[in-house]
Amino acid sequence: MFGFSYRKSSPTEYVLHYRGGKLVAEGPGLSFLYWAPLSTLVRVPLESADLPFVFKELTSDFQEVTIQGQLSYRVSDPGRLARILDYSIQPDGSYASDDPEQLDQRLVQAAQTRTRSLIERSPLREALLSADRIVSLLKQGLPADEVVAMLGLEVLGVAVAAVRPTPEMAKALEAEARERLKAEADDAVYDRRNAAVEQERRIKESELNTEIAVEGKRRAIRERKMAADIAVEEARAALVERQAANDRKAADAKAYALDATLKPLRGLDWRILLAAGTGKLDAGLLIASAFQDLARNAGRIGELNISPDLLRSLMHP
Repeated sequence: MFGFSYRKSSPTEYVLHYRGGKLVAEGPGLSFLYWAPLSTLVRVPLESADLPFVFKELTSDFQEVTIQGQLSYRVSDPGRLARILDYSIQPDGSYASDDPEQLDQRLVQAAQTRTRSLIERSPLREALLSADRIVSLLKQGLPADEVVAMLGLEVLGVAVAAVRPTPEMAKALEAEARERLKAEADDAVYDRRNAAVEQERRIKESELNTEIAVEGKRRAIRERKMAADIAVEEARAALVERQAANDRKAADAKAYALDATLKPLRGLDWRILLAAGTGKLDAGLLIASAFQDLARNAGRIGELNISPDLLRSLMHP
């Protein structure tokens, strides 16, 4: 009424009241009566805001990646922001300019500038895995950024949801990764087979070593048995040799005794020995002995006549 208006703001709004170009009141959550024809009201939101962002950058190997994330911020110095951007409001409460919308764009540009310095130094594979590095870089770099400090903003948090390549490159990387995984799977199969073959070889080698050890034991047993048999045979041979030596000595002793016994009788005629042994002389033996003597002295006998009666008597005594 009569050009006067009443303004009531919430605690999350910082209001500046200008009258005739001079600041007459400022602060969060102000409520006051003002004369609209000469007054200008500026409203700066103090609540934290979440700002999603998506931008594209080129890697060091000239591949395009898309960085998607979110910034959380709030206005820490509303007076400074109000002096740089136009946050004045119209009587219906809407902003008189589009400067408040540019705030988000400037903050995203500051984040993109910081991110670009990292992405353009990284190859594609490294850039796709750099989300944590981007978050760390923005948390450290944005509070000290000239634009952020000039606008009186405070960065509360940074999150990077994804770093994605182009669809064509994603398919190529997926195909490469798929082939690599297949190769690794094949290698795993080959390794398992090799491990099984190696294990089988070890088992066979262990069996062969066991057989060799058993055969060695058997050979040692055979050698000890042969050594025992050889010792027995050697002992037996020594026994036989000793027995033969004893037999020879016994025979020699017997021969010596017999020779000593017969030595006195060697010069005697056998007929005498026979007569001495039997106590009589056999006529047949005497005649046979006579004929034997005749045969031995046949060379000195000129003529010998034997009558039939003598022969008859000899044949039929």
